[in-house]
Amino acid sequence: MSLFRLDASIRREGSVSRAIADIVEATWRDGAEDASVTRRSVGLDPIPATAWAASVVADRGDLASMTGEQKDAVALASTLVDELLDADALLFAVPLYNFGVSQHFKAWVDLVITDPRMAASAGQPLQGRRAVLVVVRGGAYGAGTPREGWDHASGWMRRILTDVWGLDLRVVETEFTLVGVNPALDQFKELAAPMRADAELRAANHGRHLAGTLAP
Repeated sequence: MSLFRLDASIRREGSVSRAIADIVEATWRDGAEDASVTRRSVGLDPIPATAWAASVVADRGDLASMTGEQKDAVALASTLVDELLDADALLFAVPLYNFGVSQHFKAWVDLVITDPRMAASAGQPLQGRRAVLVVVRGGAYGAGTPREGWDHASGWMRRILTDVWGLDLRVVETEFTLVGVNPALDQFKELAAPMRADAELRAANHGRHLAGTLAP
């Protein structure tokens, strides 16, 4: 039993996305002594910004024509895809930064897609594989809030993970994660607490889904 886990948070300590993902992982691992986890922390160890372009233009059929940078980018793309294909289940923890997709997660996705095994013509090698996406937002973006519609990341991530890659995806979301950090949000303390509790409960349920011990 194996898990691929990606964390996009730029923080090691105090990261809510990591904390929620920890619950998913712990529940997935419960009772499985032989469970293994491959970790990719793109927020702390980012994919090089130039790797996507180098991999896109590389002629994989003519190794001699490739520059050193292209060879490195192609090799890294291959490693990233190996990590996905070798896992039984997948876990992605991605905070909302500046109303859009984390640049670190986007750079990782872009490079993964350059590998021929993940190209549209290759079908969906990850189709049906169980996955969980953890999304945390510092403020509130739900229906009726002043910033409804400002989350430009979650829809894109769902599109990639479900429609493009064909994953059997479950999503756990929580908001107001900057309550207690940003004084301007302290007035929402009573709203934030039940949101966090609900997210933790969902995370545990989704961990059981990853392990195949929870009915769809």
